[in-house]
Amino acid sequence: MKAVTIREFGDPRGLVVTDIPDPVPASAQVLITVEAVGVAGADVMIRSGALAAYGFREGHVLGGEVAGTVTEVGEDVDPAWIGQRVWAFTGTGGGYAEQATAPISEVLPVPAGLSVVDAVTLGSSGIVAHFGLAHAHFSAGESVLVRGAAGSIGIMAVQVASRRGAGAVAVTTSSPERGRRLRSLGATHVLDRSGTGGPADPSAYDVIIDVVAGDGMPAFFDRLNPNGRLVVVGAVGGQPPADFGARLMTAFQKSMSFATFSAATVPESARQAVRREQFTAATRGELVAVVHEVLPLPQAAAAHQKMDAGQVFGRIVLTP
Repeated sequence: MKAVTIREFGDPRGLVVTDIPDPVPASAQVLITVEAVGVAGADVMIRSGALAAYGFREGHVLGGEVAGTVTEVGEDVDPAWIGQRVWAFTGTGGGYAEQATAPISEVLPVPAGLSVVDAVTLGSSGIVAHFGLAHAHFSAGESVLVRGAAGSIGIMAVQVASRRGAGAVAVTTSSPERGRRLRSLGATHVLDRSGTGGPADPSAYDVIIDVVAGDGMPAFFDRLNPNGRLVVVGAVGGQPPADFGARLMTAFQKSMSFATFSAATVPESARQAVRREQFTAATRGELVAVVHEVLPLPQAAAAHQKMDAGQVFGRIVLTP
């Protein structure tokens, strides 16, 4: 089958279309004919080489989130899955391909009324938004700032916070046009990338959901209210400075908190229950899947170039 593999780490041009053997489902797995695969920030970090310490090697197939049709099942999987249209989490890769395998515990039927493109736009980002806010102990009426709101996770965090009754939902973004689009999704205040807004915007927030991290992260501790919580759910801007905790200690009397969050720490059953609810909400128009562009699989390198350039609002989806 055709797949996009990493010939060399670094530049997106290191992604190449390759012929590799067809995958075979192991016990408790299904084989999916891929119809859509989401391009994620984690894919970009793996391709760049930033996660080399985790054991990724040349030849790796990117893509952890796919949707398509089940065509074969492994041992201990009900054959009734064959022919079903599903969303699936494949793990750390395997999705940029014509076929992919996934554990049956990470497979969910795509409801009627939801496209496979929308499914891979919502599937993982919605979970990070939901449980990231829970990790921050967010409650209705509190103010939320989403740092890096133009990506798929940030967009979902805006919608989920608004849907759950946030008193204010502020966003950092790079342009007035993006700000207008985020307002249409539930944002109430639009700030620049440094977190600076106008005189009518709040100066501090109860919860900050940070998709960016990087060198600029410590400055956002100054945007927290007393007892405020900053939770990093992504690191598209790289690692923060090693001494970032000093900023928290300087503001010791404000009792602020810092945490990281990975959806891998949430039990599969809980993730699937929330994902099912979000898929249903999307079919009712209560959540919006924001798709930047749909590209054919061989244009994966072009998709990554756009991600690197910060040109993407929402999610790019690849179709084999």
